[in-house]
Amino acid sequence: MRKLIFITFVLIPFLGFSQNFEYQVLFEGIGDNREFSNSNKAMSQSILGSRGAFEIGIEIENHRIRGGLSQLLEFGSDLDYHKPKLTLYYQFSDAKKDFLFGAFPRRGKIDFPLAMLTDTLLYYRPNIEGMFGEVRWDWGHQNGFVDWVSRQTDVKRENFIVGFSGEIFHKNLFLENYLLMFHNAGPGIRIPGDNVKDYLGYALQAGVRTSENSPINGNLKAGVLGSSFRERSVTDGFVNATSLFAEAQGRFINYGIKSVLHAGEGHRFKDGDRFYRVENYWRTDAIWYFINHEKVKGRFNLSFHVINWNDLDQSQQLSIIYLFGN
Repeated sequence: MRKLIFITFVLIPFLGFSQNFEYQVLFEGIGDNREFSNSNKAMSQSILGSRGAFEIGIEIENHRIRGGLSQLLEFGSDLDYHKPKLTLYYQFSDAKKDFLFGAFPRRGKIDFPLAMLTDTLLYYRPNIEGMFGEVRWDWGHQNGFVDWVSRQTDVKRENFIVGFSGEIFHKNLFLENYLLMFHNAGPGIRIPGDNVKDYLGYALQAGVRTSENSPINGNLKAGVLGSSFRERSVTDGFVNATSLFAEAQGRFINYGIKSVLHAGEGHRFKDGDRFYRVENYWRTDAIWYFINHEKVKGRFNLSFHVINWNDLDQSQQLSIIYLFGN
């Protein structure tokens, strides 16, 4: 009898509101070839595979709970080479704010410069495990997240990431900000010579966008990229670096170009693109958007990497994303 009363009290809040069943299915095709042998500043590799993911859940008046799985199949590997990633989270969402807690997809939530968070995180760490919040106004937005990567045990390290990003704008002018911290502590049983490492970084860029009725959709922005690195008991405090950080991009119908310039001191970000550890780096992408369906997006990048004005590397990326649901 007591169990029945308890179950009834648990179900009453759900029975009193209109519930909506929700689902989402994702297919992602990955083709990523990186030829970096000229500079040897980053690892040459070819990443080919596909990802399947699904979510199901319920939504009640701006509150939703979702659960699912995400699985990467890297071509040439066994099915169990990559473990499935559990997706399980709570979300509150309205016109002005979002809040998520749990394990939820990174895509569509976290969008940092590659200097700070590299794009391979979407392949191998597709979920944020922690929390995310965003507040929106008519003139901009700000968001923040915590990603708990690893809990410290006798043999495992303690890793977590904290980040903030946002934008304010007036007509075609805008100002973007990014702030990131990665804490890397050793296991409970100390490893000789292994020390706590802290990675801090920021980016601040001001720019201008094309107008809404322009045939070319693009923007131009420039600012500063900064980083601070500390290895306790090794470095004398933080090692700081700053550089010019500029970007231009444009798209006309199904074709686009994007160019990013970093010039100044080399940076150390834990999960950033390793090319930004050099003093001067210029990347230019020629982009073909070959599928533009409402639920299917296909994109091909041909990328050129100029390192310290001396070496030229290149890479190609093919991406197909099929997302449907309600």
